[in-house]
Amino acid sequence: SSSSRDDTLRDKRARILSRGLPKQKPIEGVKQVVVLASGKGGVGKSTTAVNVALALAANDSTKEVGLLDADIYGPSIPKMMNLKGNPELTPENLMRPLKNYGIACMSMGFLIEETAPVVWRGLMVMSAVEKLLRQVDWGQLDYLVIDMPPGTGDVQLSVSQNIPIAGAVIISTPQDVALLDACKGAEMFRKVHVPVLGLIQNMSVFQCPKCNHETHIFGADGVRDLAKTLGLDILGDIPLHVNIRETCDSGQPVVISQPQSDA
Repeated sequence: SSSSRDDTLRDKRARILSRGLPKQKPIEGVKQVVVLASGKGGVGKSTTAVNVALALAANDSTKEVGLLDADIYGPSIPKMMNLKGNPELTPENLMRPLKNYGIACMSMGFLIEETAPVVWRGLMVMSAVEKLLRQVDWGQLDYLVIDMPPGTGDVQLSVSQNIPIAGAVIISTPQDVALLDACKGAEMFRKVHVPVLGLIQNMSVFQCPKCNHETHIFGADGVRDLAKTLGLDILGDIPLHVNIRETCDSGQPVVISQPQSDA
């Protein structure tokens, strides 16, 4: 019958498509992996990833949390987590993460000079990502938060296809241009069968420190509208606040340095 022929064709197509995909293999010692991503750069993804990792640890002191900076070209986790130096090697030739505020961190920024640009082609980048995923001794982690680079390219696909991911969080400002890319990011994770846990609206409103007047610099509720369209939850709504920026730039993220503040 035509329906059985259609089923046979679908099975054949699925087999052909899956042939070239890598087999997913968990990271040794890591229970859950959560990726924080954005379609567009400059929306506060790394700042949010750092504070989410710190918040997970602060929320439950029995949990061990790690933070992996998968942005090869623009690693910012070392500065935000106030970490410098090169990782030590274990007898098994695995890199030991650097640790601060109780969070184990690994980044390309630990392996190159702070001001040195990474001028690499795709294959070298993929090799570096593979090393950051497979050649790090994380010990025993309950959560590994991965700060993804912006976009929907090789790194995102490689991470999604190589390791089992518990869920992805998409970060965006309410600006229309950022929302277009955030939508692409959410759809990419759906295509590679990674659950999207929800969206975070960042830089949602600016409050004047002198008169307390609120201004929606990047627009209002754009991410909320996108969440409704995609059938996703809003996980957080973060204001554009000078303290959030200053604390991360100084290597003392707001969750750790000002835990009682509104931010």
